Amino acid sequence: MRHGKVGRKLKRTASHRRATLASLATALLRHKRITTTVAKAKETRKVVEKMITRARHAANLPLKDAAGVHARREVGKLIRDRAVIGELFSTIATKVGTRPGGYTRVVKLGQRKGDNAEMAVIELVDFNTGQEVEKEKPAAKESKPRASRKPAKGKAKASDSKEAPVEAEHASQDKPPTSEAKESH
Repeated sequence: MRHGKVGRKLKRTASHRRATLASLATALLRHKRITTTVAKAKETRKVVEKMITRARHAANLPLKDAAGVHARREVGKLIRDRAVIGELFSTIATKVGTRPGGYTRVVKLGQRKGDNAEMAVIELVDFNTGQEVEKEKPAAKESKPRASRKPAKGKAKASDSKEAPVEAEHASQDKPPTSEAKESH
């Protein structure tokens, strides 16, 4: 029986599980949003929430204070990237300073095609990067000039053909005058 045993084993040994969770936590703190399985996301959430809480409490203390240094070293046991630790204690900790908990969100996506595993996105709540990216994409499409199509090899261009300007003149005569042309007469 598993009485009192909290957490998922994720079909790994203890050292492999610790390395996996460290890698996922580092990726989440670096990118603010990652896609993984639901079980890994829920286990990563436990690890990251504790780290953010520790960083939040230490952010209120001066850097030379013993408790602040101890907090950085405790987080450094799992997160080996100094840039990520620095970002956690500066940017992330200050942004979630007033939040009493619940720093992450797990959103289920459905099954993965290959092995039918339940997939999820885990993200930091105060860093809503997904919505900002969606807003930027349509704006980028509108500002981009449209590329002209090149004719296929072997076919004559409209400028090379003598009949193209004549056809354009006949087409303009067949059309009724526009409202602008009516106003000018």
